Amino acid sequence: MLNSATIQAAIARQVEANAASGGFAVMAIRILDLRLIALRFGSASGEAAETCMRNLIAASLRPLDTVVQSGDETFIAVLPGLHNRNHVLLAIAKLAAVFEQPHTVADATPPWQSRAAIGVALFPEDGADADLLWRNAQAASDDAHRRGDQYAFHDAGKAASRIDYDDLRDAISANRLTTYFQPFWQLARKSMVGVESLARWTSPALGPVDPDNFVTFAEQNQLISTLTRWSIHSTLRHASTLSNTPGFLLAINLSPRALSRGGVAEQLLDALKIWGIAPTTVIAEVTETALARDMDSAVHALRRLRDQGVRVAIDDFGVGYASITYLSKFPASDLKIDRSLVAAVARDARMAKLVDSIIRFAHNLGLDTTAEGIEDAATLDALTAMGCDLGQGYHLGRPEPAVDFIARFHAQAAAANSAT
Repeated sequence: MLNSATIQAAIARQVEANAASGGFAVMAIRILDLRLIALRFGSASGEAAETCMRNLIAASLRPLDTVVQSGDETFIAVLPGLHNRNHVLLAIAKLAAVFEQPHTVADATPPWQSRAAIGVALFPEDGADADLLWRNAQAASDDAHRRGDQYAFHDAGKAASRIDYDDLRDAISANRLTTYFQPFWQLARKSMVGVESLARWTSPALGPVDPDNFVTFAEQNQLISTLTRWSIHSTLRHASTLSNTPGFLLAINLSPRALSRGGVAEQLLDALKIWGIAPTTVIAEVTETALARDMDSAVHALRRLRDQGVRVAIDDFGVGYASITYLSKFPASDLKIDRSLVAAVARDARMAKLVDSIIRFAHNLGLDTTAEGIEDAATLDALTAMGCDLGQGYHLGRPEPAVDFIARFHAQAAAANSAT
């Protein structure tokens, strides 16, 4: 793998060559889940997959273009003479053809279907030096990935409003983020049995910031441990007022990046003692695909939690690379079916069969299932008939500030008690 100095030099050469005569493009090509090849089939297959993708990318571009590896899943391509977006779109079209075909990277490895998130920065409008062009291309790749698109161009307007490190750090330390609760229901009983905790942030400069954006920023800028600590204590502080409700469940999202750094399991268990909440009422949620970033550390932390009675949910199940493989490795007790699968169960017979099969498969493994993104009664009825255990979505309840949820919850409980 080539280091940052090599990549910077490759871009800097084009900056110097094109300073007076024209433009060029820098592409950050992220091959989603590429590192999982090594985790699933071994390091030799992983290295073969990286070489395969680098060669395929280079072959789809021009001989004068430069392709270098930037990380486990990212390649940087420097494309001279591309002066505008229309020129770049032709190159993207060639790359897209690469990702439409399955690849065999080793004799012992089955064909693998790659997916890519491509970010583009153009010289000089998106940066006049190598470092800025590289960073802007990677930011555009992140934007494409978050939106589920194959490519994105650097957005100068968005760049001007990017999250400021000090702004987010100060917001966390000064407790200016807000904890929201979204209810989830036991479908067979048609009753609310718990909430998922969600963090929200309104920046003074940017206004409301999408959680995916500020969590990703925190992960990339050494703030995720601080954000995780805040989230745990804020969530449990609010939830402690519900502790007299037997069996009421609390789901907390844990960043895999924080898990990989260690100490998160101990933080959560210690905080549960401080706030007087039983571990058996807590569900720790971790996304399936992201777990593979550091399998050993994640498994160790999650087993530590399971040993103390905390339930572990694999979030966004069904959109990762090797879902079934992970279920055999991680100490999961719950499986959350991704909203992209749930959304179509009431109108797409094939998707309904797929979700039904996932539920049956999970139950055969002794796992409870939760359906995400239930938006209407027809979807709710279909999932209930399939035997899905839990569900959440706007049809069952929208996220709201935890203080508002708790006030309404206690008011409803008091009204019910007075009625009896």
